[in-house]
Amino acid sequence: MNFLSHFYFDRYSDNPERIIGMVLPDLVKNARKDWCIRPEKHQYLFTADTKLKYILEGWKRHLEVDRYFHSSDFFRSHTQNIKALIVPFLINAEVRPSFVAHIALELMLDSLLLKERVVGTNQFYKYLSEADSPSIKTFLELNGISDTTQFFSFLDEFISSAYLNQYNDSGHIIYAIGRICMRLWTNPFSDTQKLQLTAVLLPYMEKLEKEYMEIFDQIEGRLNPYT
Repeated sequence: MNFLSHFYFDRYSDNPERIIGMVLPDLVKNARKDWCIRPEKHQYLFTADTKLKYILEGWKRHLEVDRYFHSSDFFRSHTQNIKALIVPFLINAEVRPSFVAHIALELMLDSLLLKERVVGTNQFYKYLSEADSPSIKTFLELNGISDTTQFFSFLDEFISSAYLNQYNDSGHIIYAIGRICMRLWTNPFSDTQKLQLTAVLLPYMEKLEKEYMEIFDQIEGRLNPYT
């Protein structure tokens, strides 16, 4: 799931460290794609400090949500449907249709949450900005990221740009898909392919609006409470 979809499960929280921990796996990967940390494998490092413990709890909540989401019938059926729609337009493209279908579904969910005011970006960004920077720095250092300057530069830009606000515009989804694909492929789509993807994905999102909350209800009912 993407940022706002993860935030949905902590939308009533008032704990900035848990909230930034909950999106930290994606923030770390976006800051530098070759960073791969596994704090859940050595939890003992984070138990002595309360804020570090909260960050770890958020991190584990992220993993738990993704595990349920990616194993769900909802995820399988919708990614298969989306892939079937886009494959004819991507025959000569470098991108993998399965990858595009995956990120398209996740971005659609974020967009629908925002458009229907289920979650708000103001609250999301507020909590990210309030999270304790020294604790985040320590958390990253304990996970082998010794120079955290690049991460905090990315985080500051992520917060100040308020990029997720653009998900209010359904048409921005295609642009966002392209930006994500550019991390792996230099020129993922031609202008014609962008128009073709828009023509099939936006109507699909309109249909998804009628049932998308069911996956959030399913996952929320299975989550372990914070201890």
